[in-house]
Amino acid sequence: MLKITKMMAVAATAAVMLTSCEKYDNELPSIAAIAVAGADFSTLEAAAIQGGVAVTLSNKNAGDPSGNFTVFAPTNAAFARLGLVDAGSLGVLQNSFLTNTLLYHVSNGNLLNSALTTGSTSGSALGGLTRRIITRGADKYINGSKILATDVKASNGTVHVIDKVLLATGTNIVASAQLLSTAKVFKNPELTFLVQAVVTSGLATVLSDPASNFTIYAPTDAAFRAAGFPNVAAVAAAPPAVLQQVLLNHAVGTGRFTSEQTGLTATTAGGGTLTYSAFNNGVFTIKSNGIMTPANMVIPDIQCSNGIVHVIDRVLLP
Repeated sequence: MLKITKMMAVAATAAVMLTSCEKYDNELPSIAAIAVAGADFSTLEAAAIQGGVAVTLSNKNAGDPSGNFTVFAPTNAAFARLGLVDAGSLGVLQNSFLTNTLLYHVSNGNLLNSALTTGSTSGSALGGLTRRIITRGADKYINGSKILATDVKASNGTVHVIDKVLLATGTNIVASAQLLSTAKVFKNPELTFLVQAVVTSGLATVLSDPASNFTIYAPTDAAFRAAGFPNVAAVAAAPPAVLQQVLLNHAVGTGRFTSEQTGLTATTAGGGTLTYSAFNNGVFTIKSNGIMTPANMVIPDIQCSNGIVHVIDRVLLP
């Protein structure tokens, strides 16, 4: 679990360095050096090296007149929420996905905390994809990630510390699931059962429509097996109408990050009701009428071009 005292120490160290070197900006550590020096950023450091962005974040930003970057930096605990606990565990990811994910955390110029206002958006270095700023009580979020510390100065920009890794695919919900199912994200495919269910049910067109905007709860392969589907072939052989009813129970109109979910119930696209637990450390559980044990979030807050996907560990049976 994140130790806020360590995080405060990192921010305080940076502040002291800023005070003592305010006339000599090049004596501040670079963004990459802050990651190297901070005990809570060792996984980020390893990811930056593996993803090929460490050198870039060690230097001035040639693509911006200010020469600066802004980086939203996930802590070790943020990576651990995805099962990525050290440099070795990053090997389950494809390098191209890791690089794109890191770029989604980067902006050009200095984007200070004062500019992170509710309802505003922030561009990223990943193909111009944007992130949105959300306030929940006294806390501020970028997408579904809580901002823990702000305005840590570096010689080449600004660092904000966050508690979850930001994820975006740049494509629609169906194509995003297909990326996971064809080992474009994890080297071991995931969501293969879900992709087959979407195809067999005939819902692929609806869920890939750029004009749509859904929150989708996407069951893992293990969740489908636990629900009685031993393999992908069993999903393909299921009646399309049954699969459609089940899948519609996983879709809620309007794409919302976890930080934007305020009610305790929601009506699904199939007319069912989902019940949410209280918001807890950036996530909540989801229960449907057809299951006894609520589903947990495995990977929350994946931004797609037509909605938000939360990967869960149970099938939400109607």
